[in-house]
Amino acid sequence: MPSFLDMILNIDQFLGVWVTEYGAWIYLVLFLIIFGETGLVVLPFLPGDSLLFIAGAFGASGMLNPVLLAGLLLVAAILGNTVNYHIGRYIGPRVFSRDYRFLDRKALERTHAFYEKHGGKTIVLSRFLPVFRTFAPFVAGVASMNAALFQLFNISGAILWIGGLIAAGYFFGNVPIIRDHLNTIVLIGVSAAAVPVAAAAVWKLFRSRRSSGSEP
Repeated sequence: MPSFLDMILNIDQFLGVWVTEYGAWIYLVLFLIIFGETGLVVLPFLPGDSLLFIAGAFGASGMLNPVLLAGLLLVAAILGNTVNYHIGRYIGPRVFSRDYRFLDRKALERTHAFYEKHGGKTIVLSRFLPVFRTFAPFVAGVASMNAALFQLFNISGAILWIGGLIAAGYFFGNVPIIRDHLNTIVLIGVSAAAVPVAAAAVWKLFRSRRSSGSEP
């Protein structure tokens, strides 16, 4: 019999058991998982992409209400990022206002400049990258990204992430070949999202070093 923690960490595999045993309470469980993963930097290990996909498949089978599911998890994702952002915004100035050897204020200034310029893309793209989606809103808060701009991309990213994966699960989650190879498909999807971002960052770093090296 798997432990409660094992079932939480692998709820995408045990979701059918939870639906059968807890009925409507499963909506609260899923809400708290999505909120925890997006809202608390200490919980980046909670399931996200695969959970949403599997939940969408259960919506197609009639075991979950797909409209209610999508609505609740959309609220959880938006609220989670918002809480995470404000935690970062509260902690950041208090930490970087003091002189610590291991903290670089110039790094904070560079991060602030980055989020002012690329924060929107970062918040949206990070939704599809495990771990990154947990830390991106926190760093945005630390960097004091404009709150209104943050919310605009926070909501946009949540709609794309929640809506896209639940819809994908709804329409394709019960296809045998997809259901049997879900972990591989999720890994390919994460790689497809991460590789272009990493490549762009490396190219930008290369260009900045080359331009600085060419200066007299």
